[in-house]
Amino acid sequence: MTESSSQIAISTRLDDYFREPVVEALRGGPAFASEATQSYLVQLLSDYAKPTQESTSPLSQSVTLLYRDALSAAGQDRFRRLQLLGDGVLYSMGFFHGTQMKGADEGYIASVGRGAYGHAARMLRTNSCSKGPDVLQELSANFDRFIQVLRYVSDWVLAKGARDEQALMKLYERWRKTGSAVLREELGQRGLLPASDETVH
Repeated sequence: MTESSSQIAISTRLDDYFREPVVEALRGGPAFASEATQSYLVQLLSDYAKPTQESTSPLSQSVTLLYRDALSAAGQDRFRRLQLLGDGVLYSMGFFHGTQMKGADEGYIASVGRGAYGHAARMLRTNSCSKGPDVLQELSANFDRFIQVLRYVSDWVLAKGARDEQALMKLYERWRKTGSAVLREELGQRGLLPASDETVH
């Protein structure tokens, strides 16, 4: 297998892996995500999960400065910077539950991600005759809800990967902090039913 075909195989497997929790997270609630946006989220998660992914969390830098620099750029560079900033903020706040924020204002950080997607969407509409789904506008308009979708996926990944006592305790600790229904169900299935007190049964 060549390096190129190996990368394709890894990408396909990751897409399949992430599609289930993304679809599950969106099921049952109000329809706010088109199929194109669902696919975008799956691809976003796959890209960040690849071993060769070089993207760093935008929250390790000043998102205010990144946003300023993106808006100061022109043409394709501006669009790329805005899209990457939206992606990075959504992924960091969602998949990592905002743990990388280190005291930053969550509402403000979310507004930067929302705004970055919104500006990118307007650029795309201005320069395109496409009548297809406006994925970036969907991401902007429902940014907070997509954060919750990625948090669901994060909990799902953590639950599926828990294979020893230490990992199960990590599950329990996260459940205590977040109240995640995904983690509660996983703990229940493993016979560790969260009680109302400080113990695990």
